[in-house]
Amino acid sequence: MNLRDIKKDIAYILEAFIEDCTTVATVNSKVDEKAAELFEEAVGLYNELMDKVSVKTIEGSKKAYYTALRKELLEKTDALYSKLSDAVKDSLAK
Repeated sequence: MNLRDIKKDIAYILEAFIEDCTTVATVNSKVDEKAAELFEEAVGLYNELMDKVSVKTIEGSKKAYYTALRKELLEKTDALYSKLSDAVKDSLAK
């Protein structure tokens, strides 16, 4: 596991989420506002994770640190997808 791969994973996963937000907002205009909020949250998560990747000194094992970072990426992105799914469900129920 190297640093370059983790940076690529962060960019790829969050860019995919942002594209999904855009697609949902385009297809369902009732979700525009919520999709914009989730878009901003995804950008904030991207910045937060890239800051964590760019840390110069890591206490303990680098492998454990980057593994935890990758796990955090997946968990937080999953939470974003859940919020997007809930927003779509809410818009269809109305």
